[in-house]
Order: sequence, then C-alpha cells, then structure tokens
Amino acid sequence: MKVAILAGGFGTRISEESVLKPKPMIEIGDKPILWHIMKQYSCYGITEFVILLGYKGYLIKEYFANYYLHECDVTIDTSNNSLEVHNNESEDWKVTLVNTGLNTMTGGRLKRAEKYLKDDTFMLTYGDGVSNINIDELKSFHKQHGSTLTLTSVQPNGRFGTVDFDNKNKVLRFSEKPRGDGAWVNGGFFVCEPEVFSYLKEGDKTVFELNPLDDIAKDGKLYTYKHEGFWSCMDTLRDKEKLNSMWEMGEAPWKIW
Repeated sequence: MKVAILAGGFGTRISEESVLKPKPMIEIGDKPILWHIMKQYSCYGITEFVILLGYKGYLIKEYFANYYLHECDVTIDTSNNSLEVHNNESEDWKVTLVNTGLNTMTGGRLKRAEKYLKDDTFMLTYGDGVSNINIDELKSFHKQHGSTLTLTSVQPNGRFGTVDFDNKNKVLRFSEKPRGDGAWVNGGFFVCEPEVFSYLKEGDKTVFELNPLDDIAKDGKLYTYKHEGFWSCMDTLRDKEKLNSMWEMGEAPWKIW
C-alpha cells in the first residue's frame, strides 16, 4: 500500500517559516514534520510514498535526493571522487516526488498523481499533521465498511483555556485548552479506493474537501473513522512551538517508533 502526502500548499499562516521552505519541511526537533508523518506510517509497515509537490517543491526533492548522504557517516576521497558509506541509518523508504503545480488545489494535486496510485487501495494525508492514530485499525475499518473513501475525524483542542467558577465568582478550576465545541473535523489520514479519481472532475481547480467529498457522501460511499487520541496540525508558528516543546520534553504522543 502507498501513502500520498499533500505537500504543495503555500503555508501562508506560518509565513515566518514558509517564506524559506515549504510547510512540510518545517522542523520538529531536527527533522521536517514530513519525516515525522512518514515515520509513523513506516512503523505500520507502509514504506512507499507519493509526495505531491507544489510551492518550493524542489527543496523536498533535494532533501530526499541527499537523504542517504545526510543520514550516514561517509568517507570521501577527493582524489578520485569516491564515497564510502558507514553505519547506514537511512530509512527503508521508496519515495515518488510528483510536480503537481504551484497553484493547483488539493483534489487537482491528487488527480495529477493518479498514474502512481490508481492500481490499488492507497492512503492520503496532509503534510502538516501528526497523530497517534492506529493505522492498522484505520485500514481494518475501511475494509469492513467497503467504502470508496474513509476519512479520519478528530476533535481538536480549543485555542484558549476555560475558567470554571461558582456563583460568587470564586474560581474552581482552570482547564487548559479543552476540546473545542464537541464537533468532529476532518483530520486527514484518509484511506482511498482508486474509484476516488472519478470524483475529481474540475482539473487543477478541484478542491478535494468540497465537491468530491460531498459527492462521495451523497453516493453513500464515505465513512469516517473517529480518532479520539492525539492529533495536531502545524498551521501557525504557535502550533510549531507547541509541537517542538512536546518533542524536546519527550512527550510527543505521535512518536511511536
């Protein structure tokens, strides 16, 4: 099974970082968030990835083109330009990097990668979200329901803490960043059948989250896997700082390796 990762957006809400690099290359610890996402899937034995590139996609290409060199110790003999690799610690990944256009929408990006994904069930997610979702359970759920598309729904934390107090205004407790209003939202981590490509009808302008999902739902072929564990996207600089803090403190729930 392959995983397609949407990695082409402009990342405008985290422009402090994305002015220099695509959002999936912004680091948590010393690794891009894209690496963290791929690492999670590979823990479940899924090691083949199709990355859908757009904004500054060449930087993602260069990262993987030099990945083997960066992750290992090497001896370089400049007299004959030979290279000897020591203690290979690189990942056992096969990565296909697909140019999907600078301004292409999410569904359009997926459509452009159809030839790499059309032969079997595949997974799809965003290049800016981490979670401790059980991928095996997600796959089983998808298979049991026989859906064209399964999306993972999550309940993100609220942006602000809440104050609980009695009728005399005496504070009883302070709840730090409780879950939002109880609504479930699309958290990515999709499982797709090749039939999904027939719903991508508007070319590069296709927004995956709008007409395609609506149409699949109307056809009764869309199910959701409810994930009640950890999930977070890296949408703003504040999100990045929170994820880095969790990583540095050894309290990163998505680190299952």
